[in-house]
Amino acid sequence: MPKFSKKELSEQDICSKYILPAVVGAGWDLQTQIREQYSFTAGRIIVKGKTVMRGEQKRADFVLYHRGHLPLAIIEAKDNKHSVGDGMQQGIEYAEALDIPFVYSSNGDGFLERDRLAQGGLIEREIRLDELPSPDELYARYAKAHGLAPEQEKIIGQEYYQEIGGKPARYYQEVAINRATEAIAKGQGAHDRPGNEGARGR
Repeated sequence: MPKFSKKELSEQDICSKYILPAVVGAGWDLQTQIREQYSFTAGRIIVKGKTVMRGEQKRADFVLYHRGHLPLAIIEAKDNKHSVGDGMQQGIEYAEALDIPFVYSSNGDGFLERDRLAQGGLIEREIRLDELPSPDELYARYAKAHGLAPEQEKIIGQEYYQEIGGKPARYYQEVAINRATEAIAKGQGAHDRPGNEGARGR
């Protein structure tokens, strides 16, 4: 069979032949932790005279979850004619909308990582395909940056209750739920610490 140059491959080929194997190789579960071609807006409604049309839909190439409802990373892919970091700006835009802390851009040669939780220090770094962090590594960085104690992590890690046949939450609803859950967990965690008995009775 003919062997194609990486430069000849489409963006989809780069995703399937290089990025997805790297993600799975780092320990992300294909069935429960990886969403491909994740569409999170339907596109703006544009009205021109009597013509009504819908604008471009926003679609992330990969969203990686530690739990079913907690997205940790987003990956934007480009074909190999682009540099490894050419998808970063788009990835950051999507990560801000979805409240995702870690952003990756790749052209199949490696990853450029942006840590949106970093306070000074190393915010961006380039890594090899086989250096993509595992779910536990990224979650540990997330928990440390948010100052989560073990009892608070248990609350945040609980799955949502959803009625049978109910519609899944929209992306902005998920963001709101995750933020509210963390705020509740931190409040409860503070009350549960020794020395805070008086806080419960207020």
